[in-house]
Amino acid sequence: MRKVFEIGGVVAAAVLIAFGIAAIAMGFNGRSTVTNSIKQEKIVGTPDMTPAAIKAEAKDAGLAVDKISFPTLSVAGKAIDSGTRAHAFAGYMRIHALEATQGLTYAQMGRYQALPKAPKQLTDGIGGTNDTKYAVVDPTTKQPVDNGRRNVWVTETALSTALNASYMADRIALFGVVVGIALLLSGFGFAILAIGGALRNPQTVFTVLRKREPVAKAAPAAHA
Repeated sequence: MRKVFEIGGVVAAAVLIAFGIAAIAMGFNGRSTVTNSIKQEKIVGTPDMTPAAIKAEAKDAGLAVDKISFPTLSVAGKAIDSGTRAHAFAGYMRIHALEATQGLTYAQMGRYQALPKAPKQLTDGIGGTNDTKYAVVDPTTKQPVDNGRRNVWVTETALSTALNASYMADRIALFGVVVGIALLLSGFGFAILAIGGALRNPQTVFTVLRKREPVAKAAPAAHA
């Protein structure tokens, strides 16, 4: 029976090592694909893409900086060629979009461009409205004119989603490498135990940890 366990241990070790190597290879390949895809876009951080500069810029734009999450990685003048930099760049893009919309997000802005005479309570405060009665009408199509500021958020969301997806893919690939290394080490551990004959040795770790029974002391010899 021990022989069967030893063979099973060797097989398990081989499977773990194979899966470990495969996971590591796939992880590095995934990270390489993400990096190459980002590099093809030729993105470079603008001069204001540093934590200090973007915060000062947002404050000057009248944004509530205490309620905004700012990026912590500087990418000013740097090529966006990794998932981490892509994630940071997406964060800076969001601040730029907030500056363009005076702090309002897509859902907070009116769908249409408001007429100058539109009641303030029916607008978003920066020239947008959801009420078609107070929307600017296109003379050609006779349809309400879309709010241009909202389009800023459409573009920002599309680009930042792609950049954040790259970051997520990069993290998943890195996790795959870590898992692969763990599988590889586990496989080598199984192999050492199986090939080293751990199952044939009755003095296992558990028997060593057992409490030893006290040895009875020999009775003292009687003196004549």
